[in-house]
Amino acid sequence: MASDKRINIDEPRWDQSTYWGRAKHFFVTTNPLNLLCTSEELDKSKDVVTRYRRGETLTDLSEDDLWRAKSIYDSAFHPDTGEKMVLIGRMSAQVPMNMTITGCMLTFYKSTQAVVFWQWFNQSFNAVVNYSNRSGDSPISVSQLATSYVLATGGALGTALGLNSLVKKAPPLIGRLVPFVAVAAANCVNIPMMRMKTLLNFLETFVSDKKLKLSVLYKFMT
Repeated sequence: MASDKRINIDEPRWDQSTYWGRAKHFFVTTNPLNLLCTSEELDKSKDVVTRYRRGETLTDLSEDDLWRAKSIYDSAFHPDTGEKMVLIGRMSAQVPMNMTITGCMLTFYKSTQAVVFWQWFNQSFNAVVNYSNRSGDSPISVSQLATSYVLATGGALGTALGLNSLVKKAPPLIGRLVPFVAVAAANCVNIPMMRMKTLLNFLETFVSDKKLKLSVLYKFMT
């Protein structure tokens, strides 16, 4: 690749102001086929991205090869820390994992044991995803992760089991909606807990910025 045609690989390849540009970007990022990449392919993609970011000229790569390496890198490595993520915590695992879990929760909703297992499995999967994709600037502590996991799992199980007991005589369609309500209830706990540090940092910055602007305005007016 010629040095006068350098590409900013830290920006999306496609125009993000259009729907199809955004769709292509997220399809490539979450492409399940990236799960089939070997360790050697993952390490090679990381090497290509790292070297290109350092400003090296990679003459043996085409533009498509470079973007392919970048998509593999983004699908498996943390954007801030650069560490290789657990397989099921990667963005490329979201579609197959969520389809499997959702299908099982909708299929096995009558048995108490099945409800407990799949709600627990879903929240365990969410914990892995949240930890794998944690913010590098606002890392999640083990205690915060554990608290979120326990509260979310408890909320999901309590909601699912409670609603199941209430809809036993209702039409089957109503019973199949219980997993959705249980997951939604768990997310009401899980998301704020997992993002608490980020939210607090944002509020602290927002308040500090407002105070600074008010201070400047006050000095200007006086």
